[in-house]
Formats: sequence, C-alpha cells, structure tokens
Amino acid sequence: MFKSLRNAFVTGLLILLPLGFTFIVINFLLKTIGAPASRIFFFYVDPSLRQSPWINPLLDIVSTLVVVTIITLIGFLSSYFLGRLIVNLTEKLFTKLPFVGSVYNTAKQVVDAFNKEKKALFQKTVLFEFPQKGTYAIGFLTSTTKGEVHHITKADLVNVFMPTTPNPTTGFLLMIPRDQ
Repeated sequence: MFKSLRNAFVTGLLILLPLGFTFIVINFLLKTIGAPASRIFFFYVDPSLRQSPWINPLLDIVSTLVVVTIITLIGFLSSYFLGRLIVNLTEKLFTKLPFVGSVYNTAKQVVDAFNKEKKALFQKTVLFEFPQKGTYAIGFLTSTTKGEVHHITKADLVNVFMPTTPNPTTGFLLMIPRDQ
C-alpha cells in the first residue's frame, strides 16, 4: 500500500510540476516587469481604482505584454539599416562610459556566448603538435586569426582552443599555422 501511495504521489508531482513552474515564471514576469512598467504606463490611473482586486493584476498583464511587444519591435527593427545604426551607436556610447562600459561588455559577451544564431564556437576537433615536435595535443578549431595578429605575422593562422585538465572550461588559445 505504501508503494502505491508513493507512486501516486510521484505521478501527481510529475503532473503538477510543469503547471507550477509555469505559474512561477508568469508570476515572476508580472512582478518584475509588469508591476514596475504598470506604474510607468498607467501612472494616471486613480490609486483608489488600483486597489480593486482585478484592476491592478490586469494593468500588470497589459504592461508585461507592452514590454514584450517593445522588446520584439526592437529586435525586428535591429535587422534593418536604421535599426542596426541605432544599436551600433548605442553600443559605442555604452562602451565609452566608465564602469557602465565594462558591465555592458561583460553582459554582451555572455549573451553572445549563448546566442544560437551565431555559428558554433568550436568548428571542429584538431590534432596538432604541442608543446614540442613529436608530442601531440587535441584542441578545438575556433576561427581564422584576423586583425593585428594577422597584420604582424602575415601568416595564415587558425585559432585553436586547447582545454586544460582537470577543468576543461579553461585552457590556452593557440595561433597555429593552418598547414600544421
């Protein structure tokens, strides 16, 4: 009987878990986006009317939808020339501000790392001689070397990330001639 009760509890939990998670996410969005935006968008609404049990949540829902629409509109416009120009100018402005620039650059790097539209960070696995001739290491080809390094060396180099042990999230960025 205990096993049957346990199985019923686990089954009920598995059924309610997605519903509970959805409720928590929606509640989080309404409290962190909807409520502050509601105070901005609907500042003119009488405070006594806001105390109504159904007006305030309704204004929070509308405000959340407005914010989501604005974010979507910005994303849509950024794919056009004028939108890209505005985004680039804004990025340049933020990067030049003290403290704000370093916070912005860090946040941008994190977002770029998780951006699925960009090509994969590691293009393929490569075997190369390291740290000396006759000794081999495995690394990940990331890109072709460009910019100042390419101008100085005048060589056809590729960037290879060689992870270290025991923590493979750290490692060395090596610039190796393509033919090696």
